[in-house]
Amino acid sequence: MKSSFLIKNYLVALTLIVVNLSCKKQASAVEPSNLQLTANVSTDGSGRVDFVATADNADRYFFTFGQGSNESIRSSDGKASTVYAEGGTYTVKVTAYSSSDKSITMSKQITVDKNDTIDNTGYISPETYPGMTLVWQDEFNGTALDTRYWTFEQGNGANGWGNNELQFYREENTKVSGGYLTITARKENFSGREYTSSRIKTQDKKTFLYGRVDFRAKLPKGQGIWPAFWALGANITTVNWPLCGEIDIMEMVGGGAGKDNTVHGTVHYEDGGHKYIGKSYTLPSGDFYDKFHVFSLVWTETSLKWYIDNQEYYSFDSSSAATDEFRKPFFLLINLAVGGNWPGSPNASTVFPQKYIVDYVRVFQ
Repeated sequence: MKSSFLIKNYLVALTLIVVNLSCKKQASAVEPSNLQLTANVSTDGSGRVDFVATADNADRYFFTFGQGSNESIRSSDGKASTVYAEGGTYTVKVTAYSSSDKSITMSKQITVDKNDTIDNTGYISPETYPGMTLVWQDEFNGTALDTRYWTFEQGNGANGWGNNELQFYREENTKVSGGYLTITARKENFSGREYTSSRIKTQDKKTFLYGRVDFRAKLPKGQGIWPAFWALGANITTVNWPLCGEIDIMEMVGGGAGKDNTVHGTVHYEDGGHKYIGKSYTLPSGDFYDKFHVFSLVWTETSLKWYIDNQEYYSFDSSSAATDEFRKPFFLLINLAVGGNWPGSPNASTVFPQKYIVDYVRVFQ
């Protein structure tokens, strides 16, 4: 009887201990609350933003700054800072954790005004040529791409736009400001791709047959970076490529000495199969990244000629029956590719973002 009484008292005491421990555990499992985030955006054009997060019962914070993947940082005092590579609107997220691993999250949008002043140094082409009239131009003087002339191409195309390119083309990577068109290639995960950029065309809006095209631009650089200004036959939707013909007015495949200072002019056409021929031009000093240059095509019924800063470097005889593709209208394209069969992939030396800056496109006939 005494033994039974002791066992009963022991069980009661044990139950009280378990309940007490459980209550203490529940009491210690506090959740953070009242999370707030302030952002001090620098006004000196540097792109620096300082953040302060506060929350009740929080002992650490994790920040992401809206610039892409793998950018989370931990802060024990709720303070963090980052430098944005370019101006824009970003979504910043902060998560506060308590000592018991409970968490609370909030997001905040910030707008960064980056000092994006563009150095206009470089060759500027004439506004008139003897015997020719300016028939169309885009000086990019607005605040958005002029959709009367241009259409965005989006996505990753078939087989990476036929070249196993690595980027996903988006409208968001194109900016028109201060009299320039800027296409930016970024290293960011989007829709299954590791890079984003932009590609625009005048198809079904502006086509041209013969004349002179002047294109003033400052090129990006780096391994795997592939800017281009080119043209395709307007009949591509009915005869397909290469029967429609292709004129590469300017292409550059970046990657250091011998690449960042070299551009290529090429034609593609059908003659018992795909044929192509062209020539390269290498700057005597510096890279195409350093300043603006003017890339021109002078196109007649019998020839195509390529110019850099009004100096001819290649001529193609298009008078034969085999090259009749080049006696039909073409439309223009501007794009900045990342990776692909020709340039290869970016590597550890490639810096992102990369910017392809266009001052103007002018057509004379």
